Amino acid sequence: MEQNIHRKGLVNWLLLLAVSVAAVLVARYAHSAAGLVTSAFLGLGFLVAAVSYFQMRLEHRERMEQLEFDELRRTASSGTLFAEPAADTFPARRAREQFERFIVPAFSVLLFGLQTAGAYFLWRLVGEDETPSVQQGTVAMALNALFALVLFQFGKYSAVLARLERQRLLRPQAGYLLLGALFCMITAAAEVAGWAGYPHLDRIVARVLLGVLALVAVENILALVFEIYRPRLKGVAEHPLYESRLIGLLGQPGGLITTAAQALDYQFGFKVSETWFYRFLERALAWLVLGQLIVLVLSTCFIVIQPGEQALLERFGQPVASRKILNPGLHLKWPWPIDKAFRYETDRIQSFTIGIEHDEHTEHQRVLIWTKTHAKEEFDMLVASREQQTTNLVSGEQTVPVNLLAVNVPVQYQIRDLEAFAYHHANAHELIQRLAYGEVTHYLVSVDIDDIMAAGRLKAADDLRRRIQARADAYGLGVRILFVGLHGIHPPVKVAPDFEKVIGAIQDKEATNLYARAYMATNLPVARGMAARTVNEAESFRLRTVSAAIASAERFTNQLDAHAASPEVYRLRAYLDTLGRALGQTRAYVIASTNQHGVVTLNLEDKLRKDITDITLPPAKN
Repeated sequence: MEQNIHRKGLVNWLLLLAVSVAAVLVARYAHSAAGLVTSAFLGLGFLVAAVSYFQMRLEHRERMEQLEFDELRRTASSGTLFAEPAADTFPARRAREQFERFIVPAFSVLLFGLQTAGAYFLWRLVGEDETPSVQQGTVAMALNALFALVLFQFGKYSAVLARLERQRLLRPQAGYLLLGALFCMITAAAEVAGWAGYPHLDRIVARVLLGVLALVAVENILALVFEIYRPRLKGVAEHPLYESRLIGLLGQPGGLITTAAQALDYQFGFKVSETWFYRFLERALAWLVLGQLIVLVLSTCFIVIQPGEQALLERFGQPVASRKILNPGLHLKWPWPIDKAFRYETDRIQSFTIGIEHDEHTEHQRVLIWTKTHAKEEFDMLVASREQQTTNLVSGEQTVPVNLLAVNVPVQYQIRDLEAFAYHHANAHELIQRLAYGEVTHYLVSVDIDDIMAAGRLKAADDLRRRIQARADAYGLGVRILFVGLHGIHPPVKVAPDFEKVIGAIQDKEATNLYARAYMATNLPVARGMAARTVNEAESFRLRTVSAAIASAERFTNQLDAHAASPEVYRLRAYLDTLGRALGQTRAYVIASTNQHGVVTLNLEDKLRKDITDITLPPAKN
């Protein structure tokens, strides 16, 4: 019988190896995420089964060694033979003890690492899974069902054999076989759902199975910690450290109470299952669970709609005619799954961004630089440029040049018609994003890059808001577009330095033109004024010179007449006139000759100002 158990252990780990390899190939062929997770479980089961089989062989060698030793003691002629066994007498026992002391804990740590790494990497891989074709899904469904049948037959036989023969090392193999059968059946069911038109169910099932794998990893590390502080009882067989109780429960859910009792007894070192509380809990567990379920179902009859929210009430998947929309407050309904309420935040302003994919590290940057990436990914869009139209000299055809422009267009909207938003389209939020993206693309190819990057930005934002609103109304989305902004418009990062050079050259040209205009505006009026003043001065000099010449000529004529009339009088008058002009600016002193001897004091200083005695008073009026 013992040889049969050993062969069964060998067959179990070989079967787990073969099925795990086949499951991986089938999962890769059918792009099944649930199949990959199931194959990971089967691969871990193969490792556990191999270690269990090796430990089983060590215990078998130890028993055979003990039988040989007992037989030698019984047939020995001397009573002192092996009276006190030496340390080297039982090598098989020492090998088994060393294996359980070092290899089993090390394997448990390795198993925990593999479970954790598998859960992490498979979780990331599940999101990239592809949808299989009908043929691939059919093949995967049939093969997984076959795997489930084979694993269940071998696992059930191993579980019964382990219970009847009290083979504790056969239990881990049986647990992984039965769990593999269950997971293969679930994977087949997921393929059936994909074949029926629900391909996303495969990824959901895969994530649930990864959650089970994470729980098994947590149980494994907790078992390592508890093993350190567990009390040891002499004569009591130790529980295999790598055996998962959770896997045993999932593989054989019928023995939940019994398995829990055995686990508690084993962990605490006494019969916890024989206490009055445990007996009471065992008898009343069904009623307690039923009461909890009833309370849970009754709690679904009440629904509270928070302020700013509205909910759609459905009964058996159809809107309730009298109560389609639930406003904020407390409402009563039939329990789940008869009535279901779907909440929507109708007052909240929802938003999305076109043109970039946000990055957590650069999302809160306040300064946007053209030459530095400020998003996880930026999408370049085509923008027309009227000033760069060129003509092909050979064919004579005109080409309309375009430029690439990175745009950041935030769009904010609010739900206006909840029924239209929820029922007219499967995913209204995604649809409005696609519509807005299309309108932005169409609008940019119809405007000039210089206009939209400068003074035309506000007008462009308003035009985009009206166009997106019109498209949303045409599709019956039931939303109101509140705001469309052109937050950050700049050329692609790779060409931004060259673009900045062009912009700088244009600005330098404009600055030079403005300086020239300022110089012209400043110096041209001055030059015109100076020219006018020179002309006026010349004109006045001409008039003065001509008038003086005419006056001199007329005076000479008059002087001839005066001289002819009286030459002596003319000469005397000319002499006095010349003397008067010569002495007109000269101070003269007249001293009369007298016979008195007096002192005359002459003050020859010029007066800087007149004295009060020098003021001439006007004559008095009669």
